Amino acid sequence: MYRSHKNGELRIENVNEEVTLCGWVQKSRDLGGLTFVDIRDRYGITQLVFNMETNAELCKKARTLGREYVIQATGKVIERESKNKNNPTGEIEITITDLTVLKEAKLPPFTIEDDTDGGDELRMKYRFLDLRRNPLKNNLILRNKIGLETRKYLDSLEFIEIETPYLIKSTPEGARDFVVPSRMNEGEFYALPQSPQTFKQLLMVSGYDRYYQIVKCFRDEDLRADRQPEFTQIDCEMAFVEQEDIIQTFEGLIKHLFSHVKGLEFPEAFPRMTYDKCMEIYGSDKPDIRFDMKFNELNDIVKDKGFAIFDDAELILGITAEGCAGYSRKQLDKLTKWVQRPQVGAKGMIYVKCNEDGSYKSSVDKFYNQEELAKWATKCNAKAGDLILVLSGATDKVRSQMNDLRLHMGTELGLRDPQVFKPLWVLDFPLLEWDEETERFHAMHHPFTAPKPEDMEMIDSDPGKVRANAYDLAINGVEVGGGSIRIHDRAVQARMFDLLGFTKEEAEAQFGFLMNAFEYGAPPHGGLAFGFDRICSIFGGTDSIRDFIAFPKNNSGRDVMIDAPSPVDETQLKELSLKVTV
Repeated sequence: MYRSHKNGELRIENVNEEVTLCGWVQKSRDLGGLTFVDIRDRYGITQLVFNMETNAELCKKARTLGREYVIQATGKVIERESKNKNNPTGEIEITITDLTVLKEAKLPPFTIEDDTDGGDELRMKYRFLDLRRNPLKNNLILRNKIGLETRKYLDSLEFIEIETPYLIKSTPEGARDFVVPSRMNEGEFYALPQSPQTFKQLLMVSGYDRYYQIVKCFRDEDLRADRQPEFTQIDCEMAFVEQEDIIQTFEGLIKHLFSHVKGLEFPEAFPRMTYDKCMEIYGSDKPDIRFDMKFNELNDIVKDKGFAIFDDAELILGITAEGCAGYSRKQLDKLTKWVQRPQVGAKGMIYVKCNEDGSYKSSVDKFYNQEELAKWATKCNAKAGDLILVLSGATDKVRSQMNDLRLHMGTELGLRDPQVFKPLWVLDFPLLEWDEETERFHAMHHPFTAPKPEDMEMIDSDPGKVRANAYDLAINGVEVGGGSIRIHDRAVQARMFDLLGFTKEEAEAQFGFLMNAFEYGAPPHGGLAFGFDRICSIFGGTDSIRDFIAFPKNNSGRDVMIDAPSPVDETQLKELSLKVTV
């Protein structure tokens, strides 16, 4: 055996034991007569001591050790004179009697410390070194624990984990597919799955009434902090269920994870809100409810006062920032410029200060008197010392802009504590959304989502008003999962494809296998998929899923460590009957 103990294992009760440790050199300190070396593995750090008086040759050898050398060291555990209370092994050290260098190492391009000096791109290039640092190590340990607890919970409810294929048929709905050429079928391509949607529905037809898998999914889309071209879902499906059964089951999963991973209990049911209500008071279908700052519609009290910006607007919204009446003109100008950025797109911002003396100071004082501004304050539930921020414009745009402003203010005021968790179920989504550019409907979720039974009568007369039998779970303003009751009737599925602009031939070519399966006894079924990476990042208190993936891609979809994607050999292209024209 290379080692008798791991580096985070030894304690004061191990004093006088002979031990052998292995690991990487974290750092060394030469103090003349003594040399101290910290050795690290994924379990912790242990201090080694080399004494020039008792073994000069060994001490000289220790002084040649560089950072990240891989070593094996044998010695006796002793009590430290100067204890380190911040290290679990800080009460002991090892006096070394034998040292073996297992592998020398080049000097790393950045320090392997919690607070490293390496930039993002450099650390991505040397990801195998970055993964030695505690923050990433702890993220992967957290990810492992969440996966383990997910499996334990679902297994306790008789779910079966079943793998589905990665090489499937390309479909045009949703994001772009990654395609894979088939050598054995010249001129034809597989696609990597954006989700196992059709396969899990087929498993319900097959009689496996409780399915799940923690599965890789692939989407060729523009990237950001919470997106990767390959990501992981907790993918689940159930037969003989209604919406409430699914919500109860998977709310239970999230509560289980919070309890067993974070030590947090949620004794009450998660709150619920309709999609329409979310958009009305938060401007988002995944609102962050850790703080209030709800939208207040001001149309009825601000229009027809001679202020053209309001008079010409479809919607005027106000939010209240508590205790911010003291904002300076410089701060308000900075906030105005923030909402005018292209990423937000507002033309400007109006403010009202609710002064402590009961008066009001506004950027539109010449259009609205004190009595009228008092009505604004009443409508926005603003009190003395508060600040009202107002945006106006086209309905959908101003809601989106105000959502951005609300989240920005929540961050600025410290109201978005990453260690506070507020889940919310969002229900009753529209089944379809109209796309002005293509002049046709698109599925709000996906083409297999069932309409609300009570809205079925409108599927032909007014499809835009039909609600989906769908549900999303948001936590802290992040959509962590979503699902729906599925269509399990061939005629209804064919009507859905028709609404989405598929010809009968296209629908048959792409989804005929599924509609055919529905004719062999398809049970009522539904399901849900959680973003596994997103759950990990929320539990870890960060915005980026990249930090919870061992080998992620950068924002250009590249793995800079292995330099992928990359050109392939001409011989491979010829075998695949492909020609590259760039």
